[in-house]
Amino acid sequence: MMAKQVEHDQLYIGIDGGGTKCRATIYSAIHGVLGTGLGGPANPLHGFERTLESIMVSTQLALQDAGLRVEQVHELYAGLGLAGVNLPSLYDKIMRWDHPFKQMFLTTDLHTACIGAHEGEDGAVIITGTGSCGFVLVDGKSANYGGHGFAQGDIGSGSWMGLEAVKAVLLDLDGLGPNTALSQVFLQHFNTNTAMGIAEQMAGQPSSSYAKLARYVLDAAKSGDTLALEIVKTGADYVSRLARKLLENNPPRLSMIGGLSEPLSQWLDPEVADQVELPKQPPEMGAIYFAMQSIQRQSEHLV
Repeated sequence: MMAKQVEHDQLYIGIDGGGTKCRATIYSAIHGVLGTGLGGPANPLHGFERTLESIMVSTQLALQDAGLRVEQVHELYAGLGLAGVNLPSLYDKIMRWDHPFKQMFLTTDLHTACIGAHEGEDGAVIITGTGSCGFVLVDGKSANYGGHGFAQGDIGSGSWMGLEAVKAVLLDLDGLGPNTALSQVFLQHFNTNTAMGIAEQMAGQPSSSYAKLARYVLDAAKSGDTLALEIVKTGADYVSRLARKLLENNPPRLSMIGGLSEPLSQWLDPEVADQVELPKQPPEMGAIYFAMQSIQRQSEHLV
C-alpha cells in the first residue's frame, strides 16, 4: 500500500557507512521515513568491493522494509556518507562506481554525521565508534581533525582500545609487562591458553575485529583494572582535547555519536562533557539532508 502512495513521490536514501556496519534509511518528501536496512562494513579503505556490497545489501533491505519494489532503487536520490572518502583517491573511485541510484551525492561520514546531529544546521561532532574523528561546520566553512585511520590514529576509538588492550595482554602473558585482568578475559574470549594463540587469531584482522574487544576494556576499567583504566583515560583525554579543538571554531552545538560516545562520556573532562548535547538525528538522516542540499544547489545553478 505504501509503495503505491509514494510511487511518484520524491524518494531519498541516506547511507552511513563505517568500519563495522552500513545503515540505510529511505525517506519520502511526503511521508517521512519509510524503511531502514543494515549491511556490513563500508569503509573503502579496508575493502572497496565489500563497501559496495554493504551499500547494496543495506539498500535492498531498506527497500524491502519500506514495501518498495527492488527496481525502485532507480528512483532514489542517494546521499552517501562513507568513512575513508576523505582520501581523494577513494572518493574518486566511489564516484566512478556505476551505481543504480537516480543520482548519488558522496561525502564523508563525518560530514553527514554533523549535518544529522544538528538537523541540517551548523555545529560540531565527534565520532567515537570503530574509529574516532572530529568535524565542525560553521558558516559554510568546515574543518576536520583526527580520523587518520587504523592503526596510525583513531585514539579513543573502539579499534584503538582493542589494539592497545591486545598489546598489553601479550606483554603480560609473556611476563614483560604489568599484570591486567584483561589477560584472562582475552584467553577465554579467544579460547586459548597462550599469547601466541591470541596473536595468531588477531593477525591481519581489520579494525572492526579490534573494536569488538573495546567492551572488555571498558568493563575492566569499571572494575578498577589499572591497565584498562589507563587505556580508557588516555582515550578520553584525546577526545576531550579533540572537543576543545572543535570548540575553538565556535560551533553553536557539539554532539558525540558512535558506539563509545555514551560509555566514554563519563571519562571526559567535566567542562567538555557539559557542552556535549545529544544528536538530533542519526547520520543516515544527515546523508538525506546532504542529498537534499545538493539537489537544491543544482537547481540554483540552473536558474
